Amino acid sequence: MPTLKVSLCGGGRTGHLNAVLFKQKPGVQVALLSQNARLLAAHADDAEQGLRVWLPDGSALHARPDIVSDDPALTLHDVDVVIITVPAQLRWELLRRIAPQLPRHKPVFVGAIPGFCGFDWLAEKALADCPNAVIWGMKDVPHTAFDLQAGHSVRMGGAKSLLHMACHARESASQRQQVLACLQRLYEAPVQLLENYLEITLTPGNPIMHSSVIYGLIGPYGQYHQRALPGPLCWWSECPELGAYFLERCDEENQRLCRAVEQALGIDLSSVKPLRQEIIEAYGEQIRETHSMLSVLRSNQAYADIYAPLLADAQGGYWVDTQSRAFEEDVAFGLATLVEMGRRLALPLPHIEELFAWTSAHMGGLRQSSCHYIPSDWPKRNKP
Repeated sequence: MPTLKVSLCGGGRTGHLNAVLFKQKPGVQVALLSQNARLLAAHADDAEQGLRVWLPDGSALHARPDIVSDDPALTLHDVDVVIITVPAQLRWELLRRIAPQLPRHKPVFVGAIPGFCGFDWLAEKALADCPNAVIWGMKDVPHTAFDLQAGHSVRMGGAKSLLHMACHARESASQRQQVLACLQRLYEAPVQLLENYLEITLTPGNPIMHSSVIYGLIGPYGQYHQRALPGPLCWWSECPELGAYFLERCDEENQRLCRAVEQALGIDLSSVKPLRQEIIEAYGEQIRETHSMLSVLRSNQAYADIYAPLLADAQGGYWVDTQSRAFEEDVAFGLATLVEMGRRLALPLPHIEELFAWTSAHMGGLRQSSCHYIPSDWPKRNKP
């Protein structure tokens, strides 16, 4: 079996976890591109035993990546697969930084996990000078991960039973099969190839999930509107009822958006399932109660111990961090994409628009957003 050279771009939870999991596979070389000072220092220390992943059953896996560096020239040398795990707001600069270092003599499979927020459009624009780059994305993270100790360990939560990936519309059938084969070699769960990248862009996920919980907690009708939370908070096991209500309404609007896109483009988006169904199918027996959105969120063992990004004040109270991924990524790139698509299709999305307006204002306005790379002629250019 030929050696597969993989470069993970991003030293966060997903980067740490995948680096260790990939090194369990025979014939896989792993490079980790990161500017995380703790990760770089730990790898440079010969006394360190590499990275550790704590598994759900309490056991651990250990591995030492072949390369850990902040230099793209080192981590991308002769690479086959590039996996971008940084937040959406950092992807443009990262892609521009790595583009000159990508091999030009062979196909290079450049993808994002997760691939939401219109990554295919972004990568097409950022990698315009790399025609050999094959653009792909995965619908969701293959595993949840938490409790990161940079350069040392991370805990793995629940694993998806089935993974989904898609390629940019420009990629050939042969290239799509090559990407699929690489991902199937790297992951234990079966990987399914989707027909259209919009099946990823429109899959309900963090943008409506995190924003709904935040709105239910600290929005104008929330229990903690304009006052501190009393302590740390788990995103899902402590989801407020109002947050679950808004999540269900936003999910219904996302389904209506899918139907409008289908009609406008003449494509099939039936794989984009309602969120509650999506979560139940992904996590199965890890969910104890499935009768409502609220019970699914609160009883999903894979979601346990995943804490919301809070900042403590001098009085011992806690406030939601407006510079976290829940705002900088999920609002500016996730909700913004849905709102813009609805606007271009003349489709009202009242609950999504309400979330977007309030969360945008709460974070002090958008510094950047996905609107700068959504093609100006969409949806016309995507019509068959």
